[in-house]
Amino acid sequence: MDRLFEYSGKLAAQVSTDFIRYMYDQINWKNRLIGLIGPRGVGKTTLILQYIKKNFLTGKALYVTAEDFYFAKNRLVDLADAFVKAGGKHLFIDEIHKYPEWSRELKLMYDYHKSLTVVFTGSSLLDIKKGSGDLSRRATLHTMQGLSFREYLVLFHQIEFPKFTLEEIISRQIQLPQLQYPLPLFNDYLKRGYYPFALEEDFDMKLQQVITQTLETDIPIYAAMHVTTGRKLKQLLAIVAESVPFKPNMSKIAEMLSISRNNIADYLLYMEEAGMITQLRTETGGIRGLGKVEKVYLDNTNLAYSLANENRNKGNLRETFFYNQLKLNYPIVSSAKVDFKIGDLEFEIGGKNKGIKQIESMEKGFIVKDDIEIGYLNTIPLWHFGLMY
Repeated sequence: MDRLFEYSGKLAAQVSTDFIRYMYDQINWKNRLIGLIGPRGVGKTTLILQYIKKNFLTGKALYVTAEDFYFAKNRLVDLADAFVKAGGKHLFIDEIHKYPEWSRELKLMYDYHKSLTVVFTGSSLLDIKKGSGDLSRRATLHTMQGLSFREYLVLFHQIEFPKFTLEEIISRQIQLPQLQYPLPLFNDYLKRGYYPFALEEDFDMKLQQVITQTLETDIPIYAAMHVTTGRKLKQLLAIVAESVPFKPNMSKIAEMLSISRNNIADYLLYMEEAGMITQLRTETGGIRGLGKVEKVYLDNTNLAYSLANENRNKGNLRETFFYNQLKLNYPIVSSAKVDFKIGDLEFEIGGKNKGIKQIESMEKGFIVKDDIEIGYLNTIPLWHFGLMY
């Protein structure tokens, strides 16, 4: 255990607390079992190391990763026992999905050690409700996504301002004198601003690795697929990336990929849960409360720049950004007349020359335009919707 403490202390000491993600303040850290899940590369590990650094002296908390060779011969539950006996109170377990029987052992830790707080991170595919130990009644689960445009401005350019609500945005209450030229920065965000690791070298290569590992390792392991099926997922993702946007035709996809039509909906759902795509549905209805899938988008615009080099569609990028930034806090669905609907608000997305004809008869219709800096009447700049978290 000494080596684990040494490793934990070194990582916490090295992490910077100059910039902290939106999720930090949304977690009730007093809960005894906390799960932080999300796609690869969005900053889950950094967030928990920041919490350790800001709140605990050396030795008061322990960070481990489930990938550590220590767990080739030792169980997590035994580590928790030894840690508690040594006076430990806060155990942080990274990449929990890499550990077999993770749900069962987390349940045992929760039930046996009332004084122990356990925080774990995992893939966004991690299904707590499926956990054999019935963790759904014990764990509080938080899903984290990539940087907003507002967070990108802080992290990449040290430009800070508060979050804005949707109501403030549609009523044109955005005043940002410190941000004089937003459009070049916004275009850079669309290309490489969603993932914090874009600050590191070789971002394009690392993002390709994230995509490959998610599709060829994470999803096949979760869904008990053969690795060759993972490669089919990559082909399916490429089809989505080059569409305008993608309206799923199951029979056509099955023919293109030489796979069963019956499996495609499951494949799309796995990719959605893994943070590779999002599926825009019709308004909630039916017994399951899930509408029909109307369109499929890549999860974020950085993926579009990585996957569809010469076939990127500007309209698709605009809609992908809008959907990505709004879906975190709002139930966004398709609309029969415009692109998106949130409650009684309807939004049509377009370029700076987009007209208002589609929303003329709508009481609460808005045109969201790319390539403009300032809004007017019921026209709102697209980049404003990146200031909400």
